[in-house]
Amino acid sequence: MTILCITAVTYAAFSAITFVVYSIDKSAARRRGRRTPERTLHLLSLAGGWPGALLAQRWLRHKSAKASFRRVFWVTVATNLIGLAMLSASLR
Repeated sequence: MTILCITAVTYAAFSAITFVVYSIDKSAARRRGRRTPERTLHLLSLAGGWPGALLAQRWLRHKSAKASFRRVFWVTVATNLIGLAMLSASLR
């Protein structure tokens, strides 16, 4: 398996996990249950789950209005994109 395939599989897996965690947190918010810490959501995004987080924010309308959360989320996205660009450049 090439590094690009491993990276793609990792992003897909973390995205799926992150989407599920957002969904569980949304459900907990509705029933006033135990919530997932925002730090956990951000760490999942930083680990490569940001595409799943973005989908969850759009489709589930979860964590999409809180400006402070969104700012940190977009920092995780930018960090990932910079990392991907650096990885891509190192493979050339």
